[in-house]
Amino acid sequence: MQNVHNFLKKIGIEYEIHNHPAVFTVDEAKEHRIDADFGENKNLFLRNKKGNKHFLVTLGASKRLDLKKLAENVGEKSLGFASEEKLMKYLGLTPGSVSPFGLIHDTEKRVVFMMDKDLLGKENVGFHPNINTQTIVLKTEDFKNYIKALDREIVVALLD
Repeated sequence: MQNVHNFLKKIGIEYEIHNHPAVFTVDEAKEHRIDADFGENKNLFLRNKKGNKHFLVTLGASKRLDLKKLAENVGEKSLGFASEEKLMKYLGLTPGSVSPFGLIHDTEKRVVFMMDKDLLGKENVGFHPNINTQTIVLKTEDFKNYIKALDREIVVALLD
């Protein structure tokens, strides 16, 4: 497994590390608020009805995702949450540690990454570096450079 810290250093991206107790939900993260200004978010790992397409969706922590509407927008009949087994298989992650940094493990690019346009408008973003006891905060532009370094794209969506 690729180490997020080493990868970011290798591609010249600066970031802050914030250690905290393990958090599994947005509510738990709020209890352990870190001292940094960034677009707080949640990350959902989804699959289509057939289970042959997977999506990592990152949106604002306070937003609700309309799965039916999102399914229509991506040309699927329906979307649902993917299994823990698929999360490990495609992103090398366990529940509670889901983040775009998991894309570092998706070398076959089987997961579509979607991010809320509102989050991309923030100066900074923060994500777990594939463990839920840390949050890495970095400039949004540097996060975009991380995605480019993976030879990936962000499917930008207005998610509400």
